[in-house]
Amino acid sequence: MSLVLEPPPVAAPIVPVTPAGPPIVEVTDLAKHYGDLRAVDGITFSVAEGEVFGFLGHNGAGKTTTIRMLTGRAHPTGGSARVAGFDVATQMDRVKPLINLVPEDPNLYERLTGRDNLRFFAELYGVPMSRVDELLETVSLTEAAPRKVKTYSSGMKQRLLVARALINRPRVLFLDEPTRGLDPTSARELRQLVADMARGGTTVFLTTHYMEEADELCDRVAFLSRGRIVALDVPRELKLRYGKRTATVLLDTREEQTIQLDEAADGERLAGWMRDGRVLTVHSNEGTLEDVFIALAGRPL
Repeated sequence: MSLVLEPPPVAAPIVPVTPAGPPIVEVTDLAKHYGDLRAVDGITFSVAEGEVFGFLGHNGAGKTTTIRMLTGRAHPTGGSARVAGFDVATQMDRVKPLINLVPEDPNLYERLTGRDNLRFFAELYGVPMSRVDELLETVSLTEAAPRKVKTYSSGMKQRLLVARALINRPRVLFLDEPTRGLDPTSARELRQLVADMARGGTTVFLTTHYMEEADELCDRVAFLSRGRIVALDVPRELKLRYGKRTATVLLDTREEQTIQLDEAADGERLAGWMRDGRVLTVHSNEGTLEDVFIALAGRPL
């Protein structure tokens, strides 16, 4: 009989950067109202420099509205926010050179080549043209650079958007649903790119509907529901606090049984099977961020 307490890994995980240093994003009681609609309803949090910070929630929870305020595309109704020490409401001219954004919807110039898309923004930011070739290499688009963007796949367009957002070497990069609609291979490549950027010191503010993605990449995550933050912590602590603690037991009849680790009756069942020598393996099942979200928001994504 073998006793296995943890399930074997399926693939090597991406290891995110450990947060360090002072906050680079500081948000206090931030609010955005549209008439009677409280899109963002007084949220407070901070993001450490070099951190990958996940901002999770349903459509309409307030994620994109928060990004719009932090990047100067919407003015707060109340509260305050600072990026790199500058107020986003009154000092956006100081903030903009330090940040960039990969929006939810692609907005590339599709009749231009990939290289010309980046050249245009290099000129706007006043950076050397050598930066264009450097970024094309970073996102693995060097060979495709002479082609018009309208010939690119969804994954290639998304990588080009990331390259464009890195043109000014931002201290904070905002990613709004960056892997939505991508095939698994393209999504994996983009997640690896995000992890590499964070290792290089870029702070990443990420919104996503994919809980596995957030778990893989983020140092901390905040759950947003109806414009308010309902939980904020490192993923493992949230899963331990709110996730379902279960185990899968394989018996000598090759029958699998799922037991609740917090239920005394299930503990007695397992002890009985162990006494009778019926247990072949036991695999613990860690809770997921999806479990956490359902526990906090009352419904799945």
